[in-house]
Amino acid sequence: MAKTQTMCPRCHQPALVDMRQLFDLNTDPQAKQILLSGNYNIVHCQNCGYQGAVPSPLVYHDPDKELLLTFFPPELGLPVNEQERMIGPIINQVVNALPLEKRKAYILRPQTMLTYQSMVEKILEGDGITKEMLDEQQKRVGLIQRLLTTSPDAIADVLKNEEPLIDAAFFSILNRLVEASLMQGDQRSARALAGVQKAALEETEFGRNLKKQAEETEAAVKSLQEASKQGLTREKLMELIITASSMTQVDTLVSMARAGLDYTFFEQLSTKINSTNGDEKKRLEDLRDHLLELTKEIDRVMQEEIANARALLDKILSETDIEKATEAGLDSMSDLFVELLRQEIQSARQLNDMVRLEKLQKIAGVIQKASAPPPEVQFIELLMSLEKPEERLKAMQENAALITPELVSLLNNIITQSEQQQNQPPEALEAIKNVYREVLKFSMEQNLKK
Repeated sequence: MAKTQTMCPRCHQPALVDMRQLFDLNTDPQAKQILLSGNYNIVHCQNCGYQGAVPSPLVYHDPDKELLLTFFPPELGLPVNEQERMIGPIINQVVNALPLEKRKAYILRPQTMLTYQSMVEKILEGDGITKEMLDEQQKRVGLIQRLLTTSPDAIADVLKNEEPLIDAAFFSILNRLVEASLMQGDQRSARALAGVQKAALEETEFGRNLKKQAEETEAAVKSLQEASKQGLTREKLMELIITASSMTQVDTLVSMARAGLDYTFFEQLSTKINSTNGDEKKRLEDLRDHLLELTKEIDRVMQEEIANARALLDKILSETDIEKATEAGLDSMSDLFVELLRQEIQSARQLNDMVRLEKLQKIAGVIQKASAPPPEVQFIELLMSLEKPEERLKAMQENAALITPELVSLLNNIITQSEQQQNQPPEALEAIKNVYREVLKFSMEQNLKK
């Protein structure tokens, strides 16, 4: 992005902004996320402290969906011919970056979006997200905002009146808002949102069911962990499943221990069924039928995921630019893809297929780089691994450039999240608090020296 001089909307003094007008997925796989986030063309005025977006022409290009969209902010007040003059060179960048074989007819017919919102809706529509779906989401966001300004004694009444909106989407939005607040260091908003979440879990039917399912899932996980300490056998797994207090617990156990439900397991279960009678026999027969259907569905989904991982790997390997293709597919990669990649690398080595091995290693390199924690997180992990305060002080002195307000805020957020986790060991929480205090002290001393 080029540095562009503009005028601060508040004090009208010159200010610099990293101006971005082209969002091309052909050259930048993250372009869509950046555009939809709105985190671009932000001016930071050094004179008055103003921070806000600068209106600018925008061009969005997605070659896979054959989308070429343009938007010109009406507040710029320029005539159509002047708009075309400004947009034209940006579109030329799109065309020039495309290989000849990928220059299709849609490039000649860019779609003009009259509003920024219509551009966002068009982009999301390409992902299968309709305007109706966006409207439904906005209703839930509006309800959350309303609940945040409602007095505590009136929240239950609001939730009761708006109960049809309290569903999985509502809680998903709430969770994302809580996470975003914690990441930004806004603990006040995080606590307020957590209060809304608690009320929704207690005061609505969907919330109470969700809470109950979460508790049953947690109980199933704990029972499986306890059984695994002594070595998990088919007999122990069968006993856990048979004595589970709900189908939620049964489904959780099966999803976590699918490998244990093999032919021998069902053979042993059938033997147990044949040794019973009456209502208990009928219950176990129904349970067996459920387990068979559930394992069949799990296997189907697994095979589908494996096929998708294989298709993605083949697609990346067929591209000329392996690294670029890998970056474009990062969001679609799962643990299964990584495991498949590992197997393919091992196979290529055994077959001495150096050409394929080189391509596969390029993919692995991009994934490793993308999955590596940011330098700040790596530095926190380093500090946590050092036992003595003098060792941590030396590490901070050697990495003084990393001791920033953002690092202090990140440590504070980690402490807040750890305190909210009931199963967090006290010694681990105290250790991160010690690191936070030492980093804060070091930061303050550095500021005083400046």
